[in-house]
Amino acid sequence: MIDFRYHLVSIVAIFLALALGIILGSTTLSQSVADSLRNQANDAKERGDRLRDENTGLSRQIKGDEQFAQALAEQTVADRLKGQSVVFIETPGAASDALEQLSNLVQKAGAAVTGRVTIQKKYLDDNRQTEVEQLANQLKPEGVTFAADADAYDKAGAVLASAIVTKDVAKAGREDASGGAILNGFKQLGYVTTSGKPGQHATLAVVMAPSTPYTGTGGETGNQALLSLTTALDAADRGSALGGPNTAAQKGGGLIAALRGSDAEKNVSSVDVADQPSGRVVMILALQEELAGKAGQYGIGPDASGYLPSPAPVAGKSG
Repeated sequence: MIDFRYHLVSIVAIFLALALGIILGSTTLSQSVADSLRNQANDAKERGDRLRDENTGLSRQIKGDEQFAQALAEQTVADRLKGQSVVFIETPGAASDALEQLSNLVQKAGAAVTGRVTIQKKYLDDNRQTEVEQLANQLKPEGVTFAADADAYDKAGAVLASAIVTKDVAKAGREDASGGAILNGFKQLGYVTTSGKPGQHATLAVVMAPSTPYTGTGGETGNQALLSLTTALDAADRGSALGGPNTAAQKGGGLIAALRGSDAEKNVSSVDVADQPSGRVVMILALQEELAGKAGQYGIGPDASGYLPSPAPVAGKSG
């Protein structure tokens, strides 16, 4: 006969067995999970170490390439722009250091630098378009015509370009009353500042793009204003190039990206590595190609055709 005590002991034993099974099961499961996580962590560490080593190697390679380019830059660009002159256009947010270094290299390439025109933020203000257009109409010199569909920035770009660049080599290096009046008019209203003698009429123009893309309200208008000026310069001189860092080639506000997405890319060259020693050499090659009537989009950003012109133009022979 089975008494109550036996039932009680049996029930307790059953529950103890269940509890022990749960404990053993969870312990085994926990150990399995822990082993799996440990293996994943080790794999991740190994991948991280490999990527860090690869990154270090690539950084050293890039540094070496740039040192190589810097060491041979003067020799590479020698006489490529001989007999030419260059004016620099600095946009709001452009890197002044890169512009200075490029200016030095332009002179090593045999060209004279007439000066610099720095565009002020006020010029890009949406609310100033009427005033900009009135100024352009007022200062328009003889020989400059506006297209029927020209907007305020198209007109202003054409007028400014007439004051600082020329296709006529005989006119290059000379200042005139008309150009002086135009630059003074834009300066007095706070739209530009100048250094050097940009009114001497250069044969080539370099526009330095903003390092940080224009975004938000007015960003698109700002880019369009600068593109209008860039294309006007190219139409009035022997060639123009737009340079900047790779950020300027990124879609969503970059000025170089805006150029490459427009009809202007057919005539105006761009270099999206102009902040690098090798990129500055490419800018000289791009200007030499412009003299030969060839435009190209160079660098590593979206829509670039390659890092540099291919085949590279012959040294010492400009158009």
